[in-house]
Order: sequence, then structure tokens, then C-alpha cells
Amino acid sequence: MRHSILTFLVGLSALTFCNCTDLEEEILDESLNGTDGLVEPISGSLAAAYGILPQTFRHTRYFGLQEIASDEAILPPRTGLGGTQWADNDTYTTAHRHLMSSSNSLVSDSWGYLTTALFRTVAAIDVLTPLAESGDAEAVQALAEMRALRAYENMLFLDSWGIAFKKEGTSQTSEIIRGADAVAYIESEFLAVVDTINTDKGPGRMTRDAVYGFLAKLYLNAAVYRDPYGTPAFTEADMNKVVTYTGNIINGGGFSLSPEYFDLFNDENHTNSELIFALDLRGVLDSDHNRWAYWSMSGSLFPRPGDKYLSMDGTDGPAATPDFYQTWLDAYGSVDPAEADARFYQKNAMVPENLEDISGLTPYSKDTLGLKTDKDHYFLAGADFEIDRGIIRGTMWAPRKEKFRSGNFLTGTDGSGQTKFRIYPLAEARENGSDLEDITYYVNHTLDISIQNQNSYAGGYRFSKWQFSKTSPNGNDYSDVDLVLLRLAEVYLMRAEAYLRLNNNAAALADVNTVRASRTARPSQTPPALSSISLETLFRERGFEFYWEMTRRTDQIRFGKYEDSWTSKTDTDVNHRLFPIPQTAIDGASNTPGYLEQNRGY
Repeated sequence: MRHSILTFLVGLSALTFCNCTDLEEEILDESLNGTDGLVEPISGSLAAAYGILPQTFRHTRYFGLQEIASDEAILPPRTGLGGTQWADNDTYTTAHRHLMSSSNSLVSDSWGYLTTALFRTVAAIDVLTPLAESGDAEAVQALAEMRALRAYENMLFLDSWGIAFKKEGTSQTSEIIRGADAVAYIESEFLAVVDTINTDKGPGRMTRDAVYGFLAKLYLNAAVYRDPYGTPAFTEADMNKVVTYTGNIINGGGFSLSPEYFDLFNDENHTNSELIFALDLRGVLDSDHNRWAYWSMSGSLFPRPGDKYLSMDGTDGPAATPDFYQTWLDAYGSVDPAEADARFYQKNAMVPENLEDISGLTPYSKDTLGLKTDKDHYFLAGADFEIDRGIIRGTMWAPRKEKFRSGNFLTGTDGSGQTKFRIYPLAEARENGSDLEDITYYVNHTLDISIQNQNSYAGGYRFSKWQFSKTSPNGNDYSDVDLVLLRLAEVYLMRAEAYLRLNNNAAALADVNTVRASRTARPSQTPPALSSISLETLFRERGFEFYWEMTRRTDQIRFGKYEDSWTSKTDTDVNHRLFPIPQTAIDGASNTPGYLEQNRGY
């Protein structure tokens, strides 16, 4: 049932923000129901504004736009026995090489959903303003949240397209602002609510600490935002503000660093004490997919055993670039980063030592070729089995199905007579049916991957950072894993960077080592303290801490590395620091000449 408040919010024309994308609609009934079936205007307004964000950050929208454009991830066409995947009209190859056009779907879909999200937030402000002015205390708090959310969404626009939309109500035409004017506007919106916004709503809502954190992020990047094509001129005033606002969070004591790094990206992460702001995907807001978990993983991976997980798999999408992987090797030298740093890898599949060597085996369950098969080369695990996490190299171990791509998961009986699931080395079948005898090779993730060469489905090390949701009712279709947008580790590392740019190396080093020392759940993998710090080291450290969290592109620009060459990318045009504005948006605003102009270089 579409309730009146949602119909009102959606019905208002999003073209005011130059949005020309057709959007599917999510109905959040539990959040919108009010007395006698009427919509409660405050909760309804908030639900409509927050509810669109999971769609905005999907892997083929804003998440993918940020990741694929950086030196962290690459998504070339993949060829194999089943044909070609991910060619997609060069959407991902041109994004990675910084050669995208204004019709690239990563750009247009990201723009479309973000403009709609911003419009919903402004529509919520329309509803809440008269209620707040009448003295409704709940509306006052909700209005502060929406103003903070509007500022945050404008900061995303400023970061990606170099513009912000200044708009006080849905009946107004947005004023498009850039550079210093946009920074000042976003700053003023955060500052207008920082002293009055709630302090107790949790990570799924805008709070005072979230505003502190986003103010710090704004000041940290302000030099780039004021002059996106030049060499950033970081000012002492900006850096001191970063120190102030990050200090407010750290000294407030409301958050703590997670001892287990990967707990931050699990089903239960909503209550993790490190999270400051995240997309709340629990309950009625859990209707988004495990997109951040499955996008990079093998299409032959069935990560979780059990009847309700039969449709859960990967997509053979992006892989880590060899250049990004090299940063780990540069940091740890002869020591495997999996042993040196708890953030790189978490071993969950406890393969018996006598089974680890799969050389000489063929992944056929029937001995049709006279080869040694792996039919009995498995170990047993319960329904709580978890795949390995982090950056995945080589061959994973996971459940296998009766007919490989169909049927139930294979089981066996342990010594006590208990039925458990068989865990095999991960294998692939891409041609002719899906029976076990059609399995043709092991999925061996190797380092080499590029756009220029043919890439197999197995090619490239993979990102297994986000947990495949245990609470999903039908595999990939739902997830309770919140997408983290701000956490305490970033607050520490933002302050460390500000200290470094203020020439206070000792304080910067202390903050970096605080984060490194906090990952104590697996003591042998707790990263050792650094003895010195530089901007180069800090840039590398941010990569280790925040990979697969949409931060790398912004970091590369701020640290002066976005014009560097890396895997399959040689473009050096500073104009490409900003994405092109979709041509559909420019065409949609063509009745007002000069209103929306294309960014430089496109």
C-alpha cells in the first residue's frame, strides 16, 4: 500500500535536481504506518529520506563508481567456457581508465539516485519545518537530522561532480554552486545543527557525532573541493578544525575500535561500537542485497551451507589491482600480509593439513578420465561454516551442491553420527549443464588481471570483506549487514593526517598506531606499531584500513596520486578528478541556458 506521505514525497518532480533516471520504489510500510492507517508525518518523512540510500550506494551505482575509478579495484570483461561477462558497453573499463563519457551508466545511475535522495531529503524538510516552527520537539530533532543529511548528500555531489545544490524547499529551483561557495554552504548547514541534533539515535541516523565526523571530512578535503583541478593548498585553519572535530568524537568516549576488524562488516555490525554512521539495513530497511559481499566473489562460490542459502553466490565482478596488492607487499616485505596484518585476511575455513594440497587432483566427482578425483577430498563443517575473509588469493574452500549449480548441498556424517556439510576446494563449471562431472577446473585466484588481456572468471585476487548475511531469507536477495559510511578508525586517521599537515608527526604517529594496535582479536596478526610516519605511509595505511569502503578515489586525489599510472590506467588529465555530469541531466535542464554546464574535460 502506498501511503500519502510517500506518495507526496515521490510525486514531487525530482527533475528540479536534473534527475532523469527511472527509479524503482521501495515501500517501507512499517515505518510509514500511523494511527488508523494514516501516515505519521515525522517518521514517514525520515523513512522516505533514509530509505532511498541503500539503492543509491549499490555496487552498480555510487559504490562501484568510487571503487572502479580508483587504483584499488578493476573490472575487465571476463571470458571463459560460458562466454563473456561484464563487457557492459565498456562501462567499467572506461571508468577505471578515467576515459568515461557522460553516458556511462555508473555515472548516470549514481547521479540519478543521489539526486532523488537529495530531493527526498528536501521534501522531508518541507514537511518538518512547519511542525518544528510550531514547537513540536520531535520535529525539531528530525529537521536537524534532515538538514545534516542534506549537507552530507551535497558533500557527495561536491566530491564526485564538483557541485552542490542549494535548495531550501521543493518549490524552489536549485541554485548550483561550486568550489569555495559550495564548501561554505555545506559547512554552514552542518554548523547550523551541530549543537541541537540528537546524540542518541545510533549509527543508522544522523547524530551530533556524525556531524562532527563529516565536518572533519569536509575540512580535510576542503582544499581539493575549493580548487578541484589544482594542487591542494591545505590551510592551517582547516587542519586545526579537523583536529577539533575529530577530537570531539574521540574525547567524547562514545565509540571504541573493534578488536576484530571483520566484525565491522558482519551481520551484527549495527551494534558495533566503532560505527558512527551507516546505512541501517535491519528490519524493513533490510530489502537490499548482499551487494558489497558478493560483487567481487566467484560466480561458482556458494558461501554458506543450508537450505535457505541455495541461491547465494558471487558474480565474478571486480578484483584487486596488482598495484593495490603491491602496497601490502611494500609494507611487509618478506612477511606474508595475511600473517602480518589482521585487516588483510581472516582464515575461517579450517582445512585439515592433510587436505590442503590439491595438486594432482581434478575436481571431477566421477572418475571419467582415469584421473585422481576430489570426490572424497573434503572436510565436514556445521551450518555455522564461514568462508575466509579479506583479500582472497588462490583457491577457497566452500560447500558444494549435488549437481554443482543445483540441488542440495552435499553432506556427510561425522564420527558421532551427526550430519554435516562437505567443504571442498572451490571448482568451476561453465559449459554444458551443471552436473558434478561437468566441473572442469579449480577456481584459482591469481594476481594478474588487466583490461588489455583476456581474463578468466577466476582471474584476480578478490575482496571478501563484507559478510554474506546469515539472516538473509533467500540467499543474495536480502542483507542485515549495514554499509559503513563513517567509523572511529577514520576519525583517528583523519586527525593523524591533519596533524601531519600541521607538522606534528608525533601526534600523527600515535593516532595511526592506536588504530593498528586495536585489532587484537587475533593477536598474532595485530599489525605492529610503526616507528615513523609520513604522508606516503599514511596514504598506504588508509588503503589497508578502508579498502572496499569507497574512500580510495577521494584519498588518491587528496594525496596527489589520482593522475598516477596503475593497472591498465595511464590517463593523467586532472580534469578527470571529477566525473562527467550525465548528458541526460544537462539535456533535462536545457530550457534554462547555462543552468547546468558540463564539467571541464568532457
